Amino acid sequence: MSDIGIITIGRNEGDRLRRCLGSVLGRRMAVVYVDSQSSDGSADFARRSGVEVVELDAARPLCAARARNGGFDRLVRIDPKVKYVQFLDGDCELVDGWLDRARREIESRGDVAVVCGRRRERCPQNSIYNRLADLEWDTPIGDAASCGGDALVRAGAFRSVNGFDATVAAGEEPEFCQRLRSRGWKVLRIDAEMTLHDSNMLRFSQWWRRAVRSGYGAMDVATRFGSQGLFVGQVHSARLWAIGWPIAVLAATLVAFANVALFAGIRLGWRAGLRFGTESATIAAGILLLAFPVQALRIAARVRPRTRSWRDAIAYGTFTLIGKWAHVRGQRQYLRDRAAGSNTRSIEYKVAPAGSVARAASP
Repeated sequence: MSDIGIITIGRNEGDRLRRCLGSVLGRRMAVVYVDSQSSDGSADFARRSGVEVVELDAARPLCAARARNGGFDRLVRIDPKVKYVQFLDGDCELVDGWLDRARREIESRGDVAVVCGRRRERCPQNSIYNRLADLEWDTPIGDAASCGGDALVRAGAFRSVNGFDATVAAGEEPEFCQRLRSRGWKVLRIDAEMTLHDSNMLRFSQWWRRAVRSGYGAMDVATRFGSQGLFVGQVHSARLWAIGWPIAVLAATLVAFANVALFAGIRLGWRAGLRFGTESATIAAGILLLAFPVQALRIAARVRPRTRSWRDAIAYGTFTLIGKWAHVRGQRQYLRDRAAGSNTRSIEYKVAPAGSVARAASP
């Protein structure tokens, strides 16, 4: 496997980085770790583990896209024979057998630039937010629009589009895949276990910030590619539910109350018409109010085959709609940054583990 190299990126991952590097060391292939200004000794720990380390400076905005590009540049310098690159986030562990399976798939199809598989949450039992993330990772098998942060990428295809765009703060993988697909390359998701991911989302505030980050990235990618790009529907859906739906409910409610007030103060001859108007407005407001739980149940029914629990499916549907407000907030942040001439914003949602990973024993 000397023609496969591994690039992992991280910032204050603590024990997560230890598990990540432990899952890739000893495979007789080059491993590069890219650190984004960690304060927990991650870079020193990686060096002691025998990994090539790239430390990004803070002179330019830190983001995953920049880190992966820096890792690729170092990897091809130390191992020019690399044909395939396994990108791996520092909070993930590579599953045994994945590289063999992914390599067979990508070598069997010359038009495939990216192969990805099933990413699972390491501890879904720790919180509903972890379980929601696990459901989110469970995407359809076959030709895909994009991959996540973990994927096996053909080095030649990576070069053909000049890698990731370092100005994309969130959603860098979909943006990268869209440019690949515009060049005729394909992204393939296969039915194979790939990585274990440690979201460590234990509080609503973490989930909310993650959803804001998603909205920011979706707006960025949709803006770059216009109506033909990814996430255009997601951007519009967020605005529909977070802005349009509350306005419609409020308008129907106000009309109903206004009709009631008028009905109480006019003569008998007008009462029949006002009664009809009042009833119609009240029914419309009720229907609009019911639209939210009905849509949540529709989403729950779609994901139910992917989980054993109706409770988790309903939670997924409910939080998907609640997340529309977070998405709109992310869109606002993106538009504000763009107007200010700076559209690279790091939005972190995970809590860094306490202590220093550098003092721990090497894996």
